[in-house]
Amino acid sequence: MDHQSRLSRLLETDWYSPRRLLGSPTDFDFQKEARILDAPNLRNDYYSNMMDWGRNNILAIALGLELYLWKQENGEVQKLLKVTGEDDFPTSISWSQDAKTLAVGYMASKLQLWDAETSKLIRNLEGHDKRVATASWNHWNGHILTSGSQDKSIINHDVRVSNNVTSRINAHTAEVCGLKWSNEGNLLASGGDDNLVHVWDHSKMSSSKCLHRFRDHRAAVKALAWCPYQFNVLASGGGTQDGCIKIWNVQKGTCIHSVDTKAQICGLEWNRHHKEILSGHGFSSSGDGQKLCLWKYPHMTKWGELQHQTSRILELSQSPDGLTVVSAAADETLRFWEAFGPSGSGDFVSHLDGLLSLKVSPIR
Repeated sequence: MDHQSRLSRLLETDWYSPRRLLGSPTDFDFQKEARILDAPNLRNDYYSNMMDWGRNNILAIALGLELYLWKQENGEVQKLLKVTGEDDFPTSISWSQDAKTLAVGYMASKLQLWDAETSKLIRNLEGHDKRVATASWNHWNGHILTSGSQDKSIINHDVRVSNNVTSRINAHTAEVCGLKWSNEGNLLASGGDDNLVHVWDHSKMSSSKCLHRFRDHRAAVKALAWCPYQFNVLASGGGTQDGCIKIWNVQKGTCIHSVDTKAQICGLEWNRHHKEILSGHGFSSSGDGQKLCLWKYPHMTKWGELQHQTSRILELSQSPDGLTVVSAAADETLRFWEAFGPSGSGDFVSHLDGLLSLKVSPIR
């Protein structure tokens, strides 16, 4: 069976199969995923960002030398590209705001823009000289793409002009492996293998002077997530030797909460409809890894967890409706979790009460 058909193969239950709602936050139990897809040749690499779920409801996923687009509504799979060199493969993916363009970073420093509708290469963006580990579009200013690299630099690209580099920042002392623009497009968070988190004001990035430099993590910071209902709140997660989720007030430059999860944090996703945040975990020296954990915000009490069991989670991405989270795992699978269903706590922060009432989350 070829890779394309393997990726599209449905291995588990139907998409909207019912799940049992756990009785209390302390009553944890393993619940099956809503869906599992084969993902052959998915690279077991903490530092790369190889998956993104666009607003067009298409999941982009890099599998070895190839990059695929998977349509959730019908399961259709499209191969967008395949590289010819064994040493130059996709290492980061990011959808544009309108979900028409896919930014793809590579091991050998390339950064490309692809038209997802025609499967055509639009252009190459110059600037890096080592692996492009992460990329993030400014969704407020849709022509600005920011990339981070193993060359320790952050580059802002204006994709409209021939001289694409508008600013270069050299503030991290090791690989930049996490980037995330805020929903308002005025703040950028960066995380690196130097254990640092920087917060940048978009209007002052050309000066390379950050708004805040947070030094509290003790391992690499890949997982970054801006709160969708509090513009000044950022969540960050540290690697194996840290294992902490930290919640920052970027207006004051202070740490609001710090939770020791005792496991590598590979992804963070805020629930856009309830005051919760989901964490995906990898390695753990205490054997407490390879799982998803749901945390009640703002007190950061654990609401529930799901054990992945077979291997570590590498990263997370969220569906456009904010109800489903997909995890990419080192066992070469994509697992879909109905993690953001109703909480029963009356803490809605969206208008989707009616829709949410139809979904039951297995994680609580």
